[in-house]
Amino acid sequence: MRVLLIGQDGAAPASVKMMLMKENFICDTTDLSEDGLEICRLRDYDIVLLDLSVPNMNGYGLLRRLRSAPAGPPVLILSARAPLDQKIKDLGFGDDDVLASLVDHREVLARIQATARRFKSHCESTVRTGKLVVNLDTRQVSVDGHSVHLTGKEYGILELLTLRKSTTLTKEMLLNHLYRGMAEPELKIIDVFVCKLRRKLTQATGGNHYIETVWGRGYRLRDPDHNGEVRNR
Repeated sequence: MRVLLIGQDGAAPASVKMMLMKENFICDTTDLSEDGLEICRLRDYDIVLLDLSVPNMNGYGLLRRLRSAPAGPPVLILSARAPLDQKIKDLGFGDDDVLASLVDHREVLARIQATARRFKSHCESTVRTGKLVVNLDTRQVSVDGHSVHLTGKEYGILELLTLRKSTTLTKEMLLNHLYRGMAEPELKIIDVFVCKLRRKLTQATGGNHYIETVWGRGYRLRDPDHNGEVRNR
């Protein structure tokens, strides 16, 4: 599981990171500045832990931005305050979204795993885009009931594009999703994978194009328009 821990320097974030790393979690850390939001966009995290144990207006602003981000990961708030802060309630978070104590590490781990699992269970297992159907449970791709054979890397790219349909994903995000930060090749390999994936999808769908290039930014998955084309390829 990949976790992003956002907070001020202090004992609580350091303790949580050490605990997660002992459990073989991949845990990245950043502060409460805009960098936290940018890192969250660039990487494919299973969950974000936001430390609000110390009152900080930047923290509330960042929490608001995380909650409003489309197709973003779930957020679990680390807070030493009880009862639940009214500012947090106003942003639509409830008691289940907050860890008020970091003393019991077993509880912290259980809550992190439960929150990430609950978030994934709410995602549709089958996602349709035009003629294209992706089953996220079985990792099967089909068009009009006929299976489309993809390599593992091609499926990985289509999977992330499907999970965040209509959202522009950078090459860095796709590369991280495929390799999880381990022995990553150069970014240009993403262009190669996308080119091969596009060719297969175009052939399977009778000429439709689903993956749009957003020049200077990345790629996104979109329904073809009435002419069967996605613009700005």
